[in-house]
Amino acid sequence: MNNRYIIVFIFLLTSVVALSLTMLRQVTEPLAKKNEELFTKKAILSAVADHLPEGKDLDVMPADTLLSFFDQQVQAVVVDASGQVVREEGGDKIQVAKVWKAPAGQRKMPVFIYENAGKNYYIFPLRGKGLWDEIWGYIALDSDLNTVVGVSFDHKAETPGLGAEIKDNPKFAKQFVGKKVFDEQGQFVSISLKKGGALPDDPHAVDGITGATLTANGVSAMLSNGLGWYLPYLKSVKKNQG
Repeated sequence: MNNRYIIVFIFLLTSVVALSLTMLRQVTEPLAKKNEELFTKKAILSAVADHLPEGKDLDVMPADTLLSFFDQQVQAVVVDASGQVVREEGGDKIQVAKVWKAPAGQRKMPVFIYENAGKNYYIFPLRGKGLWDEIWGYIALDSDLNTVVGVSFDHKAETPGLGAEIKDNPKFAKQFVGKKVFDEQGQFVSISLKKGGALPDDPHAVDGITGATLTANGVSAMLSNGLGWYLPYLKSVKKNQG
């Protein structure tokens, strides 16, 4: 008899715990999704921070205001491996980390087209491998689809004061502004991080990170591989621009 009561008690306790966890998940999941959306859209806009309207500061902008601004000013298209736009919207819903692991020919990847004062800026997501784990970011190109107007980088586990500088040091990101991803002949060359420092007049290189060679190499590879995947799209848009 006592054993029966114990079994009933355990069953009821388990049911209460399960119900509580379900209710907690229902309450917290929407908030978690909104925070993830905010984090991603802020990172995307960070790549064009220098071209936001006056008074738009991402660091102080309320969450709902930032999300609304993104939806108004950014078109998130989806492109395939051939560079064709397969959807005019919905790119912001794509989980790049998962899609990037798919075979290249099967990927459907987002391009974020930010519009300000009648001018378009093109923002591309990037994924790569640092010293310890994944690194990622966004690179924004001017309307010429060649000149960099900004970047934003992040990482999972790079070393503070060394590889983590890709995120923590604003001066590192500023180096990319004005650099070119194509040479004068129109050949794709990307942008590389140079150990020991880039030449001042090199339009395709920036200074590496002292003591973080492997992270720097990872960023260089991420830029080349990531933008390389979008080459068909870049060429298609350039062709349409005349």
